[in-house]
Amino acid sequence: MITVILVIHLLVAIALVGTVLIQRSEGGGLGMGGGGGGMGGGFMSGRETANLLTRATAVLAGVFMTTSLLLGIMASSPSKKSSIMDVPVKTEQPVAKPVVPEQPKAPIAN
Repeated sequence: MITVILVIHLLVAIALVGTVLIQRSEGGGLGMGGGGGGMGGGFMSGRETANLLTRATAVLAGVFMTTSLLLGIMASSPSKKSSIMDVPVKTEQPVAKPVVPEQPKAPIAN
């Protein structure tokens, strides 16, 4: 379960960074948001694009914070499964039986 949430968290983080970089800032930024600047009127006006990107940023930020909290809670809760590193190593040595040499048999006299 934690792996699924972690993958979602990473995808949301990448989408959030992309959404923030696309937005038009006062200094121009990457300015890929559409409208104005000689871009020839895209499918959305500058204001519509700004509203969409602002809402998308807010939703992605909310999902990012939620997944962050879930990952933190799951990491801090005690796990029922133990790691292989938590189990102590068995140091029992097999008990060796003393080796008794065989007695040579006496030759059989005819």
